[in-house]
Amino acid sequence: MTSLRSAAPLAAVLGVLCSWGFDPVEIPYAMVIALAGLIWLARHLDRAPKRTVIVTGLVFGLAFMAPLIWWMNAVSGAAYVGLVIAESLFFAPIMLAMRAATRLRAWPLWGAAVWVAGEFARSVFPFTGFPWGRLAHTSIDTPFKSYARLLAMPGTSFVLFLVAALLLVVVTGETFRRRAIAAGSIAALMLLGALLPTGIAGAAGTRQVALVQGDVPGVFLTWPRGEIFDLHAQATDKLAELIESGVTPRPDMVLWPENATDIDPNYDQGVRHRIEGLSRRIGAPILVGGLLDGPTVTTSYNAGEVWDENGPGDRYVKLKPVPFGEYVPWRKQAGAVFSRLARDIPRDMLAGKKSGAITIADTTIGDTICYDIAYDSVTRRAIDGGAQLLVVQTSNAAFTGTSQPEQQWDISRLRAVETGRWVVVPSTNGITGMVDPDGDVVQRAPMHQPALINRKVELASGTTPAQHVGAPFEYLLVTLGLGAWFFGTRRTKG
Repeated sequence: MTSLRSAAPLAAVLGVLCSWGFDPVEIPYAMVIALAGLIWLARHLDRAPKRTVIVTGLVFGLAFMAPLIWWMNAVSGAAYVGLVIAESLFFAPIMLAMRAATRLRAWPLWGAAVWVAGEFARSVFPFTGFPWGRLAHTSIDTPFKSYARLLAMPGTSFVLFLVAALLLVVVTGETFRRRAIAAGSIAALMLLGALLPTGIAGAAGTRQVALVQGDVPGVFLTWPRGEIFDLHAQATDKLAELIESGVTPRPDMVLWPENATDIDPNYDQGVRHRIEGLSRRIGAPILVGGLLDGPTVTTSYNAGEVWDENGPGDRYVKLKPVPFGEYVPWRKQAGAVFSRLARDIPRDMLAGKKSGAITIADTTIGDTICYDIAYDSVTRRAIDGGAQLLVVQTSNAAFTGTSQPEQQWDISRLRAVETGRWVVVPSTNGITGMVDPDGDVVQRAPMHQPALINRKVELASGTTPAQHVGAPFEYLLVTLGLGAWFFGTRRTKG
């Protein structure tokens, strides 16, 4: 197969199949099967012109990304199209590198390194990258999820790609011996995954944690200023009533979601007094997610700030604000093309500099905000800072009715396995819930209505192997992936 006419349709089918490994379809191993087909295609394009391989990669990328991130249309059609195109461009060099890797001995290992290198590139470029749709993310409800604790997410993607390559050998191997070895290797990798430990990384006591889901008052961007704050204050009042009546225990901390207030309590006395009064009534500090004023009138912070009856404490500012969603690169030029940017994003959110390891109720939590949870470096820095559990403050109000909340929820579940920590997620209108270090959902609130969760979670004092080997192993795989591309282009398949 050397013609684009025959390769492109197959690449499109494989790309769509890849997207079916994620919500809303979420077929187990769909992405593994699709990548086995993509490897087969790369091998059969060995003597095809470079432009054929490039276009085949682009077609695969478009077919994969277009359904995967359909939810970006909730932001705008232009944002959706732009992001799909930007992400699809990565698959042109990935396809070239994969073809080169299949010419080398031990090509399944080289090919797996190429794939991880591609995921790394997508996670850091352009701007802060977009680490969505990674192969590792599809492992959450399979025996392979435990590899995240051992090798982190890049290593898990490596293992799953290796399984895809071995699956291809099982189907197309030239001898029975090769097919048998490949099948045995897949079984061994799956068995090892089933046997690898998961769970808490060094138990260090418990905390009673309350999550508040206040809901949102209508369609995204249509509610009056302060409405969401009122809803979360009311829901917290309800929590106080339940505590006072003995229905639910008094929590050690109360966690609000991202954007629970669009009024900065540091400068608004009414909001400040209400938060302090709620903390006093409950007898616990509140982690307030808010849009806080920046150093200028044209800037702001997306932050989680600890408040108690005496005022503010530790603060975490989102490390990875979303380009064209929370700030506008080249604002003047972009605004001339897309006039709604100035209306929808009137202030640029500034990125934080410190990790999410902050103190609340004598506990070090690892705070992350929405997309932050998808970035390996964000959670790694929080754990290095001593985080005993992970918090994902999120607001998925813009994506109500789409697959984005479920996709992000699965990433949060895998982070729990990877870090050996409980992950608790307060959301404005869902998904609010708690995940244990095995990646299992302990409790999940109903969506699109006010809700409360108040239960005991276990703290962690140790680390998992992934915390130590994840980054070095990823850099090694990126280097090997580039090496596979370099050496493979200088060799023809024999």
